[in-house]
Amino acid sequence: MTPAPQELTIRPLTGPQELGLFRQLSYVFDHEFDDDLVSGRRRPAWMWVALRGERLVARLAWWSNTGEVPLLLDVFDLDDTLPEPERGEAGLRLLEAATAAVVPAGAPRPEYGRHVPADWREDPAAREIVEARIRVMERSGARMLVERLRLEWRAGTEVPADSGRLRFRPVADREDLLALMTPVMEGTLDAHGQADLSSGLSAREAAEKHYDEELAHYRTPRAWWRIAELPDGEPVGFVIPARNNYNPIIAYIGVLPGRRGQGYIDDILAEGTRVLAAQDDVVRIRASTDLGNVPMARSFARLGYVNFERSFDMVWD
Repeated sequence: MTPAPQELTIRPLTGPQELGLFRQLSYVFDHEFDDDLVSGRRRPAWMWVALRGERLVARLAWWSNTGEVPLLLDVFDLDDTLPEPERGEAGLRLLEAATAAVVPAGAPRPEYGRHVPADWREDPAAREIVEARIRVMERSGARMLVERLRLEWRAGTEVPADSGRLRFRPVADREDLLALMTPVMEGTLDAHGQADLSSGLSAREAAEKHYDEELAHYRTPRAWWRIAELPDGEPVGFVIPARNNYNPIIAYIGVLPGRRGQGYIDDILAEGTRVLAAQDDVVRIRASTDLGNVPMARSFARLGYVNFERSFDMVWD
């Protein structure tokens, strides 16, 4: 006769001293937790565990770029040695209890994001691990928003010289960039941009949201940001090279609707890559693009960016 599982204990961490417990399950962000807690990007109250006795059977954590409110559920792990339905039930109970305690009633639930192997669909073991998390999220009412390619330029990869087709200037101010971000929303292949427009935001409002919630928070020099123009001064697009809390990144890149399909994306991406590669001690540059944004993915590949991983985002409507 199989003994009944021990009662499940669900609670937040009491403090940084419990990170050893939290790391009994593993994920790619494990090495970041100490610094995230010091910086305030995470809080013990946002890091929850489900325990059977002393055994960690599920864990989750939210992250924030400001530390004020949780913006992203970016850690959700299960003990994959457990059978179903026990594994999924533990994860669902943890998710619902932690969400009820952390997310104010009536407030939107932060997106769930996860990094996964680039070949996760082809590897049966990896696929089962990924789909186990997706099943729990779907049972809680979430739906898949987008799958993305995670890309990386590595030091030593040749960066093309400036072709001379475009000239580049720094972004003057917020309005200078918003004037270009707004038309770029037209026909965007970015799922988050499409979701903003579908929610009722105008193109201008969606651009302002992107600027204020993401771009404005980068602490690296605004002088890195580039607007691409034709020799006569007509704008073609822009690129936002930056550094987040972890890596140099291509934060955003866009080509104006009337100039798409003319190969300018390669020139603009190359400029953003050159800006970052010229900084001290840059060993890699990270970027990502939606799986469905084939033109952007092809441009990254032509510039030597490697698809080292994928990610996906799920949302609650």
